[in-house]
Amino acid sequence: MIDFELSVSVEFTLNDAATIRLLTSDDVPQAFELSSMAGWNQTADDWISLLRLAPEGCFGVEIKNRLAATTTLFCYGTSLAWIGMVLTHPDFRRQGLATKLLRHVLAIADKLAIRTLKLDATEMGQPLYRSLGFVPEQSVERWVRSSGLTPVAGSPGSSDSSSWEELDRTSFGADRGFLLNALLQQGECNSTSGGCLLTRAGRNASYLGPCVVKDAHSARELLELGLRAPSVDGWYWDILPANRDATALAKEFGFAPQRRLVRMSRGEPLRGREEFIYAIAGFEFG
Repeated sequence: MIDFELSVSVEFTLNDAATIRLLTSDDVPQAFELSSMAGWNQTADDWISLLRLAPEGCFGVEIKNRLAATTTLFCYGTSLAWIGMVLTHPDFRRQGLATKLLRHVLAIADKLAIRTLKLDATEMGQPLYRSLGFVPEQSVERWVRSSGLTPVAGSPGSSDSSSWEELDRTSFGADRGFLLNALLQQGECNSTSGGCLLTRAGRNASYLGPCVVKDAHSARELLELGLRAPSVDGWYWDILPANRDATALAKEFGFAPQRRLVRMSRGEPLRGREEFIYAIAGFEFG
């Protein structure tokens, strides 16, 4: 996380009725409505966390006192930033709002000298991101587990995330300890000597991730811990399918692929030890 000290204005008028501005806590109900209308899994608490962790990186377009579109910029120092929550209300689509918001965010990232920008793109969004200089990096898949399956047996694990932060920095390619600590407050942490797994509530289903671990055996142990509790609405697990051990474990634990996105990047190439990443933190975090 970094401080934003910008000469770029964070509020300007697109036309007589539309303004780009920073989001505030007052916008959470409308922001949550936007993500819910899109079918996304974020909760109102997730939006509150985004605003708390990146208060100068959450932007919206306001039109006649309505939140018409959003985009977030989540910075991991100056080495990496993640773009997420690119949403437009159905009533305001095809007006170029997402493009304007993204250009605004990219200008801010340039002012901050962010070396690498990444995002997880739907098929619909990929042409826009390509036009802004993003290139494909790898696939990201969402796997789903039914709520009707029997909880996995397991004993409670450790709730200390400090033991895996160095492994996470190596695996992710940037320091995101502040995010891990925040996510720990929202959900549950299970750790072993081989790594750590976080789980948290979601609007549609419980969310499994991030999970960074040294080997498949340790990952299986963590999954047995994380999935021991029943989930009324099932589970979501977002995987980098290049990690074949992760997809094999997903099948073993009763998950099935639901959708595929493409991770895209802009700027300097940045890759960590992705063979240790068994679950990402979320499409808005990487």
